[in-house]
Amino acid sequence: MSILGSTSVIFDLDGTLVDSEPNYYEASRRTLAEHGVTGFSWADHERYVGISTRETVVSWTERYGLDAPVEAVLADKNRHYLELARAGTHVYPEMRKFVELLAAAAVPMAVASGSSREAIEVILKGTGLDARLRTVVSADEVDRGKPAPDVFLEAARRLGAAPADCVVVEDAAPGAVAAHAAGMRCVAIPYVAAQADDPAFATAGLLVRGGQEEFEAGDAYDWIVASR
Repeated sequence: MSILGSTSVIFDLDGTLVDSEPNYYEASRRTLAEHGVTGFSWADHERYVGISTRETVVSWTERYGLDAPVEAVLADKNRHYLELARAGTHVYPEMRKFVELLAAAAVPMAVASGSSREAIEVILKGTGLDARLRTVVSADEVDRGKPAPDVFLEAARRLGAAPADCVVVEDAAPGAVAAHAAGMRCVAIPYVAAQADDPAFATAGLLVRGGQEEFEAGDAYDWIVASR
């Protein structure tokens, strides 16, 4: 039994537990270049932070007028991303510490991400986080991706937790919206610190405005204890 009672914690993956956005950007740049779109910049990439891979590709087909089917472009992007992810993905040190603090308190945890299940499992295994985070939900396993609450609600179901007892840890505005829609508390650590004033983050119970550079595991743990 957890010392935090019925509390469960659900983590987003990309940009929250790990700094995988550089890999996603490079995978996107390579994929679009293969389909005739050049000049894809980091600023272009930032508009897709927090959105599922499939929804990103669907947006590309409309924005860039891609001729290839969505499934083909999606397969290309996943192939490039997995190559990059296997080569190395950086875990935020304070996030690893946070996971260990929660594990020591026997708090049930899950990962709920817009990435494919294969990508999630590759990262968790490669970083060793799979030893602590065994419950995984991909956006491919639910009807709607973030900002819909489906992925978080499914994670809560698999943990056997009531939504009101769950805390979501997120880096992106769509994830914060999804957490609020799911009726869950939220710790928000904006990946793009300049977006901290986005109204979506106003619903977060704890907003770390400076992003990962300011996040401290002990402070987040103490907030969860105090907000029960």
